[in-house]
Amino acid sequence: MVAGRSIGRVLAGGLALTAAGWALKNIPAELGGRAAGERLERMRRSPQFRDGVFHNPMPGAVTPSASSAQNVLWNMIFNAEERHPSLPVPLVTSPAVAPSATGLSVVWYGHATTLVEIEGRRVLIDPVWSHRASPSQLAGPRRLHPLPVPLSDLPVLDAIVISHDHYDHLDRATVRALTAMQAAPFLVPLGIGAHLERWGVPLSRIIELDWDEEASVAGLRFVATAARHFSGRTFARNTTLWGSWVIAGKDKRVFYAGDSGYFDGYAGIGAAHGPFDLTLLPIGAYSPAWPDIHMNPEEAVAAHLDLGGELLLPVHWATFALAMHPWAEPVDRLWREAKARDVRLAIPCPGDRIDTGDAPLVDSWWELLHGGETNGRSR
Repeated sequence: MVAGRSIGRVLAGGLALTAAGWALKNIPAELGGRAAGERLERMRRSPQFRDGVFHNPMPGAVTPSASSAQNVLWNMIFNAEERHPSLPVPLVTSPAVAPSATGLSVVWYGHATTLVEIEGRRVLIDPVWSHRASPSQLAGPRRLHPLPVPLSDLPVLDAIVISHDHYDHLDRATVRALTAMQAAPFLVPLGIGAHLERWGVPLSRIIELDWDEEASVAGLRFVATAARHFSGRTFARNTTLWGSWVIAGKDKRVFYAGDSGYFDGYAGIGAAHGPFDLTLLPIGAYSPAWPDIHMNPEEAVAAHLDLGGELLLPVHWATFALAMHPWAEPVDRLWREAKARDVRLAIPCPGDRIDTGDAPLVDSWWELLHGGETNGRSR
């Protein structure tokens, strides 16, 4: 009997090791590729590139101090519960609103993953369909809600936009699936093309841009613009560029900030490319430990006003717990600040569609998931 149990333990251990080995075997590929040849030479010619790496327009710390790191670790251990919703996040799998054929509509799938439907064209932004934002699906930040739809249910895309190469914005499995399922090109900041090529994306489907460069795809104008962030899928940082994006049709304009701390460049982007019918701005994963690389909700409202935005749809919250703040704190703070500064908001449940020409009153659906303080409705 004892021998049988011992054999069972050995077999179970062997199976666990085999499973772990299978899950870990893809990690080298997950880390991405390294720029070489003409791609590397083009990166070196960038005004943002010096001393072997890319730099922010405004210097800022990207690594927390020792005391801040201790506080972060303490909160991760002892305040984990408040960083998650108390009930399942409501999902919309079949939006009641139809895509706008000639105007502008948007579907937020969670975190930064967003489908912009602009003048009959479809642009998918920072698609991440994996369960974890990590090089391994065994560890790392996991989803706090499922995807509203499978990747195979997406409509035919005209373009796929990537803001930077962090795992919660650039996902290898999703890129590989989209490469097989769709024919749309990938628009990316400098250097990220090396990741895509390693993952099997044909060079003909990769458009790499420096800040202030632009490309036309499917009748839309895409402009890579500045952001205050950093990059890296390993301990080596800033070997690829990060950025924000302008997506412009004949009449409608969208701005997506990617990940960014607040900086004075938003006013310049607004003056050069705005005003914008829609801004997609990050409101979560902020912390006093890294104030320069992620906006807080009040800064997102300020950026929206700098940009000349008409409707603000918050992203980068609700899906992954990437900072120590409570799960719904970003949207609570955003709503208060938006009402104080008379800013129009759209805060859909994941999977719902918003027509920017007829955005509904904000329904505070998140309150049921955390007992929030916000009351009433707002435009």
